[in-house]
Amino acid sequence: MNKNVAILATNGFEESELVSPKKALEDAGATVHIVSPEKGEIKAWKDGNWSNSYKVDKHISEVSVNDYNALMLPGGVINPDKLRTDKASVDFIKAFFEHKKPVSAICHGPQSLIEADVVKGRKMTSYHSIRKDLENAGAQWEDKEVVCDQGFVTSRTPDDLPAFNKKMIEELKEGKHDRQHA
Repeated sequence: MNKNVAILATNGFEESELVSPKKALEDAGATVHIVSPEKGEIKAWKDGNWSNSYKVDKHISEVSVNDYNALMLPGGVINPDKLRTDKASVDFIKAFFEHKKPVSAICHGPQSLIEADVVKGRKMTSYHSIRKDLENAGAQWEDKEVVCDQGFVTSRTPDDLPAFNKKMIEELKEGKHDRQHA
């Protein structure tokens, strides 16, 4: 599969929610870049503590939606909260919806999507603690391991990663979705 995928993350991402999708995408033949508003490395969160550091492939200022076929957003409590306050990151997220490209987000990852104003009318899921935030932003929240709405894939927790990864890759292979929207 000759596709490029951006994983947008910053310090405090849930480690398994970046590592597992990245490996699944690479195993499927995609080229994957960790994109961040940080330079150098970003630090993971695991089991309530800081964990490993991961190399940032591209700073957010160096990328465009045109460089990638899809976007993936890992969760963690800290990561999406930091991303949603970074204008360049929010604009990058919104651009994928405007260009009708597949977007996937897991756990707390959808919080950034609220700031990008792309959840209204969309079927999705997330970690249960942000359900009300998503509903207040207009999302149609469902309690399922994976929800797909026109190339927009969401899941609840790391337990859902096998189903999430499978659906994310399926949507990447399908490519642009005419009814994907911001």
